[in-house]
Amino acid sequence: MISILWIDDEIELLKPHIIFLEGKGYSVTAVNSGNEALEILENTNFALVFLDENMPGLSGLETLSLMKRMKPNLSVIMITKSEEESIMEEAIGSKISDYLIKPVMPSQILISIKKNIDTSRLVEEKTTRDYQMEFRNISMSLSSSLNKHEWREIYKKLTYWELELEKSGDESVEDILVMQKAEANSQFFKFIKNNYKDWLNGDNSPLLSHNIVRKKVLPLMEGNKPTYLIVIDNLRYDQWKIIEPSIVKDFEVIKDEMYYSILPTATQYSRNSIFAGLLPSEIQKRFGDKWKNDEDEGGKNMFEEDFFVDQLQRLGKKESKHSYTKITNIDFGRKVVARIPNMRANDINVIVYNFVDMLSHARTDMKVIKELADDDAAYRSLTSSWFDHSPLRDIMKQIAKQDANIVITTDHGTINVNKPSKVVGDKSVNSNLRYKQGKNLNYKSSEVFEIKRPEEYFLPKQNVSSKYIFAKEDMYFVYQNNYNQFVNLYRNTYQHGGVSLEEMLIPLVTLKTKQK
Repeated sequence: MISILWIDDEIELLKPHIIFLEGKGYSVTAVNSGNEALEILENTNFALVFLDENMPGLSGLETLSLMKRMKPNLSVIMITKSEEESIMEEAIGSKISDYLIKPVMPSQILISIKKNIDTSRLVEEKTTRDYQMEFRNISMSLSSSLNKHEWREIYKKLTYWELELEKSGDESVEDILVMQKAEANSQFFKFIKNNYKDWLNGDNSPLLSHNIVRKKVLPLMEGNKPTYLIVIDNLRYDQWKIIEPSIVKDFEVIKDEMYYSILPTATQYSRNSIFAGLLPSEIQKRFGDKWKNDEDEGGKNMFEEDFFVDQLQRLGKKESKHSYTKITNIDFGRKVVARIPNMRANDINVIVYNFVDMLSHARTDMKVIKELADDDAAYRSLTSSWFDHSPLRDIMKQIAKQDANIVITTDHGTINVNKPSKVVGDKSVNSNLRYKQGKNLNYKSSEVFEIKRPEEYFLPKQNVSSKYIFAKEDMYFVYQNNYNQFVNLYRNTYQHGGVSLEEMLIPLVTLKTKQK
């Protein structure tokens, strides 16, 4: 039974209200002074307190202050005859849960109780009911033949319910969503396998990595405002939705979209493709030794600015002023904050922020990070905490002082892998756990998207018999040598490079600064 403490110097006049609440199943303890209330609170816990503001002796505000020192998390609803703004502000500043003006009706009291005590339960129950209805709709959609647009909508819905059910805390329903998401990834893999080649070679493709600048950034550069392209590496759509509330304090969202990352969903392919405006084999052909294959030494994304400048020139923006900044550590990030005002004079400013990718790799390598981000919910929470205290948040605040256009996107997402898939290859095969490329690969064909002719998919071909394979759903590739050791090492880690909703359907958000 929920216990309520009611403090009022005219408590006997409130007897009908108390009887009404007791009839609704609440236990009400009634006292007529602040001192008596404080004595009871020493030894008794209450879910909620109703507190009269105007009492002789210890006033309502004085009682409130003392109660909050004693029990900081106690929910208190102030009841007063006064409508003076100063009293309201002081009460609200003391972190009351609600504020009611006398005379109060029993129905007002009941609504306030439900709002402050029963909200979690009521939200959980409604969220569960709503998802159960949506579950059937999503399941019916998954059993049909979805197109490129419908898959984006399905993933948005799954992400929405994942975040909503996480708030409600109903683990049994969350488990149902996990199974539905797994089924969605199974169907999505078949969809990509059947359509990806046609997208690259035809005119009916969805928005892909190499068209981001031409189709989404270039049009924003036509006005007199500076445009910022912010690429947060390895940012999934659910992670975007978690940091969005912080960003919309300063920016207005114009479009919240998704695009399809090219394969492999790995930085050296997808991000180079964004900046070059070309597919991987086209980059290799145009730039020669600036393209690095998997087995090549050195960084694979060392020439992004060169690729970007070349793309601007091809798009008729040869005279455009630009800046390119890649942030890989917090110290440099803090220095960039001070540079933002000077970027106002540029037509386009690119900021690449490498953190989320480092977080996912650190989770694999460091036990403490793995414990902090044990599942998707914790991974999202860690992303949110990082963003709110990062130089990137400060960079965004500086951009918000300008009249500017902003595009926030990423190069690829990541997926929590749990099912090993055995693969055999020679020493030249790359080390990525979600895709492999080489000439001597043995694997279970039902577990991969196999590309035997890379040139048909605009992928670099290292030798005549090279092929690519991509892991499906939440699988990860493990060699037969020390198989069990590596199965355990990489299970429940975040990987990218393969085919999944989380890796391929990624955020593309257009914003503008709010008018001050």
